[in-house]
Amino acid sequence: MNATENATDRPSPAKPPRALRKGIYQHYKGNRYRVYEVATHSETGEQLVVYRCLYGDYSLWVRPLGMFLETVDVEGCTVRRFEFQSDEDDAVEADSLGDR
Repeated sequence: MNATENATDRPSPAKPPRALRKGIYQHYKGNRYRVYEVATHSETGEQLVVYRCLYGDYSLWVRPLGMFLETVDVEGCTVRRFEFQSDEDDAVEADSLGDR
C-alpha cells in the first residue's frame, strides 16, 4: 500500500464471500477440478472461485462465483455447471503436482 492509498480506497464486497465447499467438482462436460477457495477481486469486489484443472497442464483458474454455481441447459435438461464430487484430494493431482 503506498502513501496515497489506504484501506478505504479498496472496494468492499457488497456481502462477505459466499462459502463454497472445497474439494473435487466435475464440470458438466466431464472434466474434474479441485476448488481451493472463494477470493475477492481487489478492484471490483467480485467473488471468484479459485480452482485447478485435474487434467492436462493442471493449471490454476478463477471463475466468477455466480457462473461457477449456475445451471446450464444440456440437450433440454437443466444441470449444474459444476457438481460437487468429494472432499478427498484427487490422487492424480497429488501425483502430478508433487514435483512442482
